[in-house]
Amino acid sequence: MSAARILVFAGSARRDSLNRKLARVAAEAARAAGAEATFVDLQDYPMPVYHGDLEAAEGMPANGMRLRELFMQHDALLIASPENNASVSALLKNTLDWVSRSIGDGKGGNSGLAPYRDKLAALLAASPGAFGGVRGLMHLRQILAGLGVTVLGTQVTLPRAHEAFDENGALRNGETHEAVRRLAAALAQMAASLREAKGPGRMV
Repeated sequence: MSAARILVFAGSARRDSLNRKLARVAAEAARAAGAEATFVDLQDYPMPVYHGDLEAAEGMPANGMRLRELFMQHDALLIASPENNASVSALLKNTLDWVSRSIGDGKGGNSGLAPYRDKLAALLAASPGAFGGVRGLMHLRQILAGLGVTVLGTQVTLPRAHEAFDENGALRNGETHEAVRRLAAALAQMAASLREAKGPGRMV
């Protein structure tokens, strides 16, 4: 069975982002499970807020094109999502919106949903609060489902996340680390199985 290709990112560009730390832990867990995990930092892909007139005048931003191609190249998404006002971050929503736009390149038809078609996703969230970002994940599930992504039922939330990592970015709590490991391994296995079912050389 060929290895699944998993794109890993956090919906935060903050320098000391707790969700970026969690995403890095998840990326390592996916690699340990045999997947080819690509970690990207959305700080490296700045884009304007989506605006239809801007798109009509200038098309998709160059960084949107780069991210779209990364989405197309991977079988699954592993997303660590901050919770902002009980929903997803503006950065994460803006990223998903830009990537969903059609560019008429013929890949998967002209649909803007081609980067999401047949994708799997697993979700995590870290928050300094007591709920661990779970309210934002409910909205993220709805957004991804609307884009055609199959989201794993299991998810990991990390409350009091400002106390959860050591100086090297590792999780202090073994049970939490095991939960992340199981989630990443489940995503890697399911994505690899789907990739195998579609046959060699075919994108998921």
